[in-house]
Amino acid sequence: MSVLISHTTIDCHDAFALSEWWRAVLAYEMDPEDPNLPGHEECPIHDPETGHTILFLEVPDPELPEKRIHFDVRPRERTQAEEVAWLQERGARIIADHRGIHGPGSGWVTFADPEGNQFCVLLSPAERETYLAAHPR
Repeated sequence: MSVLISHTTIDCHDAFALSEWWRAVLAYEMDPEDPNLPGHEECPIHDPETGHTILFLEVPDPELPEKRIHFDVRPRERTQAEEVAWLQERGARIIADHRGIHGPGSGWVTFADPEGNQFCVLLSPAERETYLAAHPR
């Protein structure tokens, strides 16, 4: 069992402007059904060939974190809760628990690996599908 990298996240002050800059540089695309707009706090772009996604995430702090880029991972076979427990057994340390931030069945958990590099554990694909079905946009 393992996790898959859902996307690479970059903390920033203006998610829209930075996503537009990188979109032009990388020839990435945004989701035409959910386009990025000025003022959006989360702006994903993706490679049209590989599907690799970069998520630009606004951080309200005047000073951006020292480590501004991190992985967001999804469990392949376990639930989010099972993945959280499995990672803790292997020495990962919880930095912040944001489960339920947007209601039941939502959110993520921020971890630090053994050297302090942060990453977030998202819902599994099945859990995400269930959440999205219950909360259509």
